[in-house]
Amino acid sequence: MLSVVIITHNEEANLGRTLESVTLLVSDGKGEIVVVDSGSTDRTVEIAKSFGAKVFIEEWKGYAAQKNSAIDKATGDWVLSLDADEEVSPDLSGDIEQTLKYPPAVHKIVQKTPDGHRAPIYVNGFWIPRKNHFLGRWIGHGGFWPDRKLRLFRRGAGRFKEAAVHETVRVEEYNKGGISVSSRRLKGALIHHSYPTLSDYIEHMNRYSSLGAEMIVAKSNGKVRFSTINIVLRPLATFVYNYFFRLGFLDGREGLLLHLYHAVYVSWKYAKAWELSRKQS
Repeated sequence: MLSVVIITHNEEANLGRTLESVTLLVSDGKGEIVVVDSGSTDRTVEIAKSFGAKVFIEEWKGYAAQKNSAIDKATGDWVLSLDADEEVSPDLSGDIEQTLKYPPAVHKIVQKTPDGHRAPIYVNGFWIPRKNHFLGRWIGHGGFWPDRKLRLFRRGAGRFKEAAVHETVRVEEYNKGGISVSSRRLKGALIHHSYPTLSDYIEHMNRYSSLGAEMIVAKSNGKVRFSTINIVLRPLATFVYNYFFRLGFLDGREGLLLHLYHAVYVSWKYAKAWELSRKQS
């Protein structure tokens, strides 16, 4: 059985599309939908319940902790973790259905476990390519494709690493039985309807740059110097590398705006880290 897990907060504009895309995967007793909401004031919870989702209302604990809480409530053999603004493409839906029907249990090779025994390597997770949309356009260059994310994994084998932002799933290297595990790739794509307007993107980057600044301060033990390299040169280098060397210019006007404002985000992050460090000293 498949458990689709999602965290939400005021996602009525996106959630219906996301849940509609996984309906076939969980229909007829093949799975479940678990939604952990952090106090939405719009129709998010109502929409989730209309698709038969199990809805839990919890206080916001941070991205990784909130997603792990949703994973803990899953009862299926496999977990598919989605963001509320993501959509499972028909090709990906077919890939997942085949994977669950004929799961690749073991590689043909074996590997030594920590205690020195030789054991088969089980496949416990799958990387999924993601199509990121910006202002309605799929961004296919500049490092935004294939943007693989590990989102499908055996229940009990994967969790999100604790991080203030840009949280990722880690599939354990060895399970309790000393069996080695690994991951594979699926071909079908997640469709990420990330930033339909510039206002959405700027608001999102403002929030993420603050979280990123907190991570920088934490790693530097609260001591961050004002750095022209980080605030000016690093953002400039980021733009040049992604826009020119990674062919971001091929994505037209949307590509230009995305890479320009992403560079601004980098500058904000380091400037906020310096500001935060100064306040704490």
